[in-house]
Amino acid sequence: MKSITGLKVGDLSQERQGEIFIFSEALLWSLFPVITVLSLGSFSPVVALGWSTLFAAVFFGIILAVKKKWKEFKNTSALKDILLATGIIGILYYLLFFFGLRSTSAGNASIIALSEIFFSFLFFNIWRKDYMPTAHIYGALFMLVGAVIVLFPNFTAFRSGDMMILLGAAIAPVGNFFQRRARGAVSSETILFIRSSVGAPVVFLVAYALGGSFLAISFNKAFLYLIINGLLLLGLSKVFWIEGILRINVAKAGALSSVGPLFTLLFAWLFLHNAPTIFQMLSLIPIGAGIILLGSNKKVW
Repeated sequence: MKSITGLKVGDLSQERQGEIFIFSEALLWSLFPVITVLSLGSFSPVVALGWSTLFAAVFFGIILAVKKKWKEFKNTSALKDILLATGIIGILYYLLFFFGLRSTSAGNASIIALSEIFFSFLFFNIWRKDYMPTAHIYGALFMLVGAVIVLFPNFTAFRSGDMMILLGAAIAPVGNFFQRRARGAVSSETILFIRSSVGAPVVFLVAYALGGSFLAISFNKAFLYLIINGLLLLGLSKVFWIEGILRINVAKAGALSSVGPLFTLLFAWLFLHNAPTIFQMLSLIPIGAGIILLGSNKKVW
């Protein structure tokens, strides 16, 4: 895979494709809080995560069958990277967030999760030496400021669960590194099929250890939410993410995805009738500036 420094004019379409993939991922993933609110009381969050992950595995299995890509399993060179990405993101990342949310607020978690942009910059641009233009660095900062403006009114005192959220944000770039490397050998669908197939039983075991039942779900009420979570949120949106980070810098992708809170506000307004606040409206200024800067293909200022 070429680094940004190796891009030629004719290659810029690859970067644009990556930006579109990441924006699409942010749009889909921003539905997650709204779907969660709509589904409250219908099922246990951990059990629901297990079923959603299982549905995602079925979804990717069907895609692999239709596209006749099962032969990719013969390519064992990517298996180690896929399993590492599964352990870090598909299991540990989600569980850290779940346990963290049990002892912190959603506002705290949302703000602290934005630190993933910083950790991605440290991992990919400083340690891995991936190049990121100055304009993109400033764009990432503007996106971060905008997201903090949106979320800061909901921030409360620092809690123990915040450390788990912070740890999840810190390990996510490592998992993305393995996912991106695996994508160089096999398709996104193969990566996510293995990730979902391995992740679902582990999540169910955690739910069982916590006293949950695999069938502790009112399927007549929750089935639609589980399908949305499995096919769109843990399914299609993750394909978009992996395809995006294959084409653009991961730190840039993380910054672009921080537009998600704005999409969440829009969906909350449409489906939950929660009108935006003055803070949320003000956030449009730095986020808009960040999008413009991140969309710039200039190497230097």
